Formats: sequence, structure tokens, C-alpha cells
Amino acid sequence: MTTRVLCIRHGETAWNATGRWQGHAPVPLNEAGLAQARQLGAYLAARALPIRAIYSSDLKRAMQTAQAIGGALRIEVQPDPRLREVDLGNWQGLTHQEAEAWDGQRYAAYRADWYDTPPPDGESRNQLKARARAAFDDITARHAGQTVALVSHGGTLGMLIESLFGQIERPTLFNTSITVIERPDGSGPWALARVAWTPHLDEAPLGETW
Repeated sequence: MTTRVLCIRHGETAWNATGRWQGHAPVPLNEAGLAQARQLGAYLAARALPIRAIYSSDLKRAMQTAQAIGGALRIEVQPDPRLREVDLGNWQGLTHQEAEAWDGQRYAAYRADWYDTPPPDGESRNQLKARARAAFDDITARHAGQTVALVSHGGTLGMLIESLFGQIERPTLFNTSITVIERPDGSGPWALARVAWTPHLDEAPLGETW
């Protein structure tokens, strides 16, 4: 039986709208984000997909999105801190421009090699990739042959995709977009079935802001 994972980015926040780095900050969804989450929940409920479980980053914007979906599907959300966004340390709450102006030397080093160079008191992309993949592997082993939803963040889902498929070209993971990852049997390779899919939205929301 096919194991299917619906990887969902959280809804829009006010910090998304201003290009501000969120990291682990408890930023809530704005009105647009709440509407997106409700629309996604209604869409999934209408499709009657056999979703057996919903796992979510425990950060507020992800949990609000997951709870809107869970409410529509009557499934309790299970928080998993490993699905959090990248820890941006001392740069959390800044924009790219503010981080560069305030901490130019370290920002330049980070931009030159963000896979191994973390922000001050934060984590690198490779550290993020390792924890996101560990969560994915644990959850899919627990739900082999089932369909589950993971609600997370743009940076986290991007690194998860890389851990599975390498550095591939992909569209922006818009707010409340669905990326579908499938394994037809218990031992074969994972396949990327859909990327950044937003069938529940009339217009694509904002794109990447961590």
C-alpha cells in the first residue's frame, strides 16, 4: 500500500507580509492566514482523503493551521518540535536587510555557506535538514501504508525535500501549499508527486519568509 505524506506550509502571518524572519518566534496567523487554513481544511474534508493523522510544528502559526485542518477532518493534531522552522538565533525578528546592516561580517559568512554556518546562537541548514528528516522517517515508519499530513514551515519543508531528492529546482512553497510525497511500497524510493499545490486558493499567497 502507498504511504502518502501531505507536507503543508503554515498560513500567512504579518511577518510574512513584511519580509521579517520568524524562526522560532510565536507569530500567529493574520486574517489572511486564518482564512487560508480554513479553506484548506474545507478542501481536504470535501475530498474525503483518508488522512489518518496530522502532525505539526509546535510553533503557533503552524499549530493554528493544523488545528483548522484537524477541526475540519475531526483529527487531533500531534505537535512535534522537530518540525519547527530553522532557529535564526539573534537574527530572529529581523529582515534580511536589517541582519546584514547590523551583523554584516557574520551575515556574509552565513550567506556564503548557510548549510554549515548558522546565524549567531541559531542553527545551520544541515542541522535543520537532519531534524526534519528524523521526524519524517519516524512518522512515516509509524504510518506505513497510510496517508498523513505534516504542517510545518517553508525552510523546514525545503530542507526535507532536499534530504529526500537532493537540490532540485522547485516552485516557491506558498503559504498553505501542499507538497505530496509518496512511497508505493514499504521499501522503494520516495517520489515527489506534487509540489507547492494550492487548489484551495484563488490566488497564490506570499512566498518564502522563514
